[in-house]
Amino acid sequence: MGRTSKISFVFLILLALAGFIFSYSQGWFDPLSKYRVEGEQYSGGEATVFNESVNAFGEAAPNLTGNKDLFFVSGNAFFKRNWVSAPASTADLDGLGPLFNARSCSSCHLLDGRGKPPQSIDEEPVDLLFRLSRPSQDGNGTRKDENYGGQFNHLSVLGVPPEGNVTVRYEEIPGEYPDGTTYSLRNPTYEFDSLAYGAFSKDMMISPRIAQHLVGLGLLEGISEERLKELADPEDKNGDGISGRINYVYDHINEKMSVGRFGWKANEPSVRQQTAVALREDIGITSAAFPEELCAENQTDCKRSPSGGEPELSQDILDRLALYTETLAVPARRDWEDVQVLKGKKAFIEIGCASCHVPKHKTGEHPEHPEFSSQTIYPYTDLLLHDMGPGLADGRPDGEATGTEWRTPPLWGIGLIQTVSGHTFFLHDGRARNLEEAILWHGGEAETARNKFKQLSKNERENLITFLNSL
Repeated sequence: MGRTSKISFVFLILLALAGFIFSYSQGWFDPLSKYRVEGEQYSGGEATVFNESVNAFGEAAPNLTGNKDLFFVSGNAFFKRNWVSAPASTADLDGLGPLFNARSCSSCHLLDGRGKPPQSIDEEPVDLLFRLSRPSQDGNGTRKDENYGGQFNHLSVLGVPPEGNVTVRYEEIPGEYPDGTTYSLRNPTYEFDSLAYGAFSKDMMISPRIAQHLVGLGLLEGISEERLKELADPEDKNGDGISGRINYVYDHINEKMSVGRFGWKANEPSVRQQTAVALREDIGITSAAFPEELCAENQTDCKRSPSGGEPELSQDILDRLALYTETLAVPARRDWEDVQVLKGKKAFIEIGCASCHVPKHKTGEHPEHPEFSSQTIYPYTDLLLHDMGPGLADGRPDGEATGTEWRTPPLWGIGLIQTVSGHTFFLHDGRARNLEEAILWHGGEAETARNKFKQLSKNERENLITFLNSL
């Protein structure tokens, strides 16, 4: 080979090497490149904060305008304040009960985080409440129980008997992955005793609900109805086994039927209504939207108890509380470019988790907060109802949701639950002790994804959990 030929050959080699390096840098030979999405670290768009501390869920969205930051601070104060029984000198904050589960919003949502179930038979279920209902007499829908109403309240003011006590017990269910790795799931049972208003009816339906963390609610409110209809596939026309449905519920504040977005069964249409409902049902505080005390038909002592006003909640305080819960910022993703995280994200998508936990949305026009309009967000939810199978069923319909359906919970912030709330209990009743157990409880429409998760290698499963913890 002549000198010129050698130079040409070396030049071609160098050119090919440069081409390979350029191609790799562009992701053409990188199997993880398509999972590395620039901007995804901003989970809440412009409402994202970079906070990994114990206060990660408690910051105001940084893009608030006007005096909303001041309303946020005062709303936070009311969120933390204990309500007292009436009559009291603190007229704006009396009216607790007569029956209730907590004295403040933060009792269940400490640091705006997630509640946990009792860890011993002696512990009161403060963060875990129980919705009640019975079948309607005409066979259509449900009705409140005459003795216990629509929610079990284990606390009461002086002179009114509390409804009773709840004991949570767990049965361990052993399991094994195909690779021989063992696991154990715990299945809860609930025992109600010291019942002050008579034994439960045999047809009583009981639904446990744990308090959820509160970040990004205003952004979820900004996702348009058209977007949710686009994602819904109630008849599974595409044949993928996923048939998400919208839960249409009554909007008491605007007096019309609306899309349900909030709550474990998407049974509330707005943050404001969710706030007003929680105040009445959990704390016993009435509002203009819900002016009646939460006394069951046969609870005479409850009905005779003094009121804190008609209604007990002023519109100004409701406005501040609603703004506070609407405008809590979303923590940014951590380690979003880490190789293990990207491998986990790849597995998450490939086994089908993203079919319901839809990663990305663009918000529409927010009715009250233009700061949340046209935001690209990554909540990992479709806000739709899905049949999760008999293992997670509560057997209690809620609006159009059946006894086996649950709303897809958002996953943003889930990796900071341990930091903020001090635990890793997940699912609607907190039965899962970690994210792995939460996945293994998935059934119904999610059964295929769960089974594919079980088929992953131990390393692949760990990658997927690492990815979830980055959210």
